Amino acid sequence: MPVTVALAQINSTVGDLAGNAARILAAARQAHASGADILLTPELSLVGYPPEDLLLRQSFYAKSHYALHQLAAQLAEFKHLRVIVGHPLREAGGRQYNAASVLLDGDVIHTYRKHALPNYTVFDEKRYFSAADDVCTFDVKGTRFAINICEDTWYPEMPRKAREQGAQVLLVLNASPFHMHKQHLRIDTLRDTVSSQQLAMVYVNLVGAQDELVFDGASFVLDATGQVRAQLKSFEEDFTLVSFDDGQPLPLPLPEPLSLESQVYSALVLGVRDYVGKNGFPGAIIGLSGGVDSALTLAIAVDALGKDKVRTVMMPSPYTAEISWIDARDMAARLGVRYDEISIASCFDAFRDSLQPLFQGLAEDTTEENLQARIRGTLLMALSNKTGAIVLTTGNKSEMATGYCTLYGDMAGGYAVIKDILKTMVYRLCDYRNAIAEVIPQRILTRAPSAELRPDQRDQDSLPPYEVLDGILRLYMEEGEGVAELLSAGYRKEDVDRITRLVKINEYKRRQAPVGPRITHRAFGRDWRYPITSKFSE
Repeated sequence: MPVTVALAQINSTVGDLAGNAARILAAARQAHASGADILLTPELSLVGYPPEDLLLRQSFYAKSHYALHQLAAQLAEFKHLRVIVGHPLREAGGRQYNAASVLLDGDVIHTYRKHALPNYTVFDEKRYFSAADDVCTFDVKGTRFAINICEDTWYPEMPRKAREQGAQVLLVLNASPFHMHKQHLRIDTLRDTVSSQQLAMVYVNLVGAQDELVFDGASFVLDATGQVRAQLKSFEEDFTLVSFDDGQPLPLPLPEPLSLESQVYSALVLGVRDYVGKNGFPGAIIGLSGGVDSALTLAIAVDALGKDKVRTVMMPSPYTAEISWIDARDMAARLGVRYDEISIASCFDAFRDSLQPLFQGLAEDTTEENLQARIRGTLLMALSNKTGAIVLTTGNKSEMATGYCTLYGDMAGGYAVIKDILKTMVYRLCDYRNAIAEVIPQRILTRAPSAELRPDQRDQDSLPPYEVLDGILRLYMEEGEGVAELLSAGYRKEDVDRITRLVKINEYKRRQAPVGPRITHRAFGRDWRYPITSKFSE
């Protein structure tokens, strides 16, 4: 007899137990009305992922336990619907687990405890949880189902145990964060570990953003041969029903695959929307320079929040080119956001006058350049304090890697939108957004990038061409390659030595940078844990 499984790809918020339970309840109502037998939700769907050190607090487990049983009671009205909910579990004796429970007719009838605890890149589940090795299976209308949680399916052990217990379909709760090319990695891995056991699989992934992490959803169903038979939307909440006949899913139409640029842009939009919205900021403020980085940040912010919640400020200095004014005004007008101008010339003069006795006999250098950036940062943070809106910083990954940014200046703010985006990708994302509607003036994309902190300044005066810089950073920082491999790839020794040195000596800046959405598999922040004080040299 066919069995219908509902996939609820929901956007949980860490710690919002009532709000998360309401989302699960709404999905259950929809599933029951559609005649579903099982509803599957994401990993830790009741409490959000990752709760981090909330998992060290006994009160968090107590409230999670209460919320789970309260939810079970609310679900009692949906007769015969099994709802699978992810939650933390603390047992008598103190052992703690990443768990999933099956709720049916007001009761918790089964509980599965996660076996494989990831402890790499952004994950540190061994800090919080114990590993279990029990198998959880149950029958519905003659089909046997088993539960796994996320990392369990990245290795063959738990799928094999499920198969040995007679399982035909594996139900997998996930909180798998996005990075570029992640979906291909998921599907290829699960074909090896799950489909090799002749198991069909329902993979439901979290969607939404939590601090640095973005969860892309893109939940899917595989048949026992590893073919994708259904897939949910990427970067938004979604719900669908999949019927199983004799343990095999009946196929549904698949969505068109997204381009890499579309995925990255959507991840950035979701990151901004959830960070601003979940933390209760009324809007966002951006220092608009007339350059490409602030232009991309503005486009993302408007797409995430709407034009009425975004405010821009142009802060020209004596070195700001007239075309920067023109292009900044043009872009603000195209997107319909509030635009203000505050000249920093008088502030700059006042700072120099105050410091002149102490700088007597010393030539101007980057000190005066940084003063301008810090004046701008101060003005933006003052507006943030007055209005409650968050400042979105505009520095990219190429700049963050090499220190081409000013501490307490252009780094001042609450959320760094493009901190994991290399400069070459910045241009690709601008082209992608303009292909939808031309919101970024072409001259911003064609003129040579400049910080405009001294006369006739260009980025490439201080850095190698961005194609070279980003190529080195991609291999060295993201792929972990050494100097020998970089030289073998054709990069000049002077460029390699210079860039690797800049990465090292600017760690102290990055430790003080705002959080921002993780887009690559190696982002500054949770992925990057190099010491500030270190004598090691490549």
